[in-house]
Amino acid sequence: MNPVPVSLPFADRAEAGRRLAERVRAHAVDDPLVLALPRGGVPVGAELARALGADFDVLVVRKIGLPGHPETGVGAVSEDGRVLYDDLALARMHIPRQALSDTVASERDELDRRRRTYRGERPLPRIAGRDCVVVDDGAATGGTARAALRTVRQAGPARLILAVPVASPEAVELLRGEVDALVVLGAPDNFRSVGEWYREFGQLSDENVTSTLFEVERSRPRSEVARAVRVPAGRAYVDGDLTMPEELRGVVVMAFDHGRVDPRGRAIASALRRAGYATLLVDPPDEEASAEWPAAVVTWLRRATDAAGEPLGILCSGATAASLPLAAAALPEDVAGIVAHGGRIDRAGEALSGVRAPTLLLAESGDVSAREAGERARALLGGPVESAVVSAPEGDGEAWREVAVRTLDWFDRHLTRGSG
Repeated sequence: MNPVPVSLPFADRAEAGRRLAERVRAHAVDDPLVLALPRGGVPVGAELARALGADFDVLVVRKIGLPGHPETGVGAVSEDGRVLYDDLALARMHIPRQALSDTVASERDELDRRRRTYRGERPLPRIAGRDCVVVDDGAATGGTARAALRTVRQAGPARLILAVPVASPEAVELLRGEVDALVVLGAPDNFRSVGEWYREFGQLSDENVTSTLFEVERSRPRSEVARAVRVPAGRAYVDGDLTMPEELRGVVVMAFDHGRVDPRGRAIASALRRAGYATLLVDPPDEEASAEWPAAVVTWLRRATDAAGEPLGILCSGATAASLPLAAAALPEDVAGIVAHGGRIDRAGEALSGVRAPTLLLAESGDVSAREAGERARALLGGPVESAVVSAPEGDGEAWREVAVRTLDWFDRHLTRGSG
């Protein structure tokens, strides 16, 4: 009789998915897609997709078991028909690939049946250029997950992430080189099976899978409402794009050096909206606009939009860092949180003493002047302040991902109802 673990870390697969989301979020920013391995990975992936605001589907992969001992995995068949053998295991057991031909044919038939049951004739969602998270309820040998990852990698994702609540140390080593990020909550040395790390680990049916897919799809927000706006600001106007998600938890005013066309700003705005924040991405105003333009924008949002009663945050980057936060000084009851990325926020001078909103100062790792400016601003700001260093841009998108994640975390902490 095998000993029972002293404690089990997961109540069920749904709880494991929610706990995974806390760790995966930093890796899945760019139009994320969650692909779950059925059947066990589906309830895990469903919770993860809900938490990330991500698209969700299944990726069908079948384990090739040893004839007579199907629980012993010696390979896998992926949805594109490829077979990935564990040749080291086969060599240890002196079993040629040809001996598995009947098993491979049977698993291909079962894979095709499941694919049609779960997805019909609908193809996989677009993978190319997206952050793709492959999810299962655990990884014992890692062979099935490896086949899935290689299938996804061929489709050209922006980033490939594997997320599993529990895995054997051997599986972790096998899979680490297959992904851009590996998220495993536990890899216990006494790992024997995935199921022993769940209090509830019931068998799932095809109906469980299809109903979960339906429920996640039904619960997704249907649309975003976007419109161009022009806000009066002194003798001039501030132009911007206001986008409102269906389920609203707050609104963020955003200003980047290149305005609405700034690719970093647009990417971060998209991530904010998936988390439930409306975004107003503005163009830096021309010199005719008054110094009060930031307050004019906030006042307009409060009076003329559906976000009037929502917690409001400010995200500024570059040259706008010295001006946009002044809205918080002019309207302290309206601004609940600020993130300033780079730039010279200290140039706002003594006016910063009127800023009561919690402020996060982000400086790029190689920008010494911005870090020094942040330290000067820290001494001037009238509210709580935190500082952090983020990666410098290198063309691969990692820097803006880090800014997006830091921004989301900050606004999740401070943009709560009743905070403004």
